[in-house]
Amino acid sequence: MGFTTGLLGGFTLTSAIVYFSLELHTRNRVHQASLLRQQALILQNTVNPQPAQPPPVSREVRGGLWDTAKDRWNAELENNVRKLQTTDWNAVRYRLEENVSSVWRRAFEKGEEVASDQRK
Repeated sequence: MGFTTGLLGGFTLTSAIVYFSLELHTRNRVHQASLLRQQALILQNTVNPQPAQPPPVSREVRGGLWDTAKDRWNAELENNVRKLQTTDWNAVRYRLEENVSSVWRRAFEKGEEVASDQRK
């Protein structure tokens, strides 16, 4: 082994050891810094909690003609079901009875008028 080979070998070995030592030291410092940040955030949130963040906004993607037609159909169906569920059926029955009663009354009055006209 000559002088140049020994010098280059020693330089390579020393450089590799220094590089790996510095890399290990840097990674340890980065990991310790992240742990300290987490711990500081936990302590800060314990003393002074941050407000809850709003939920993420959902992205709305417009569909094609078929999807639009289905959405309109479903919206119309939902509205009709909601109307059926919120309708006061007793009031509907009462109005229907009143209408049938008034039609029945007018029919008999008209029948009595026709009968009295025929008698004359």
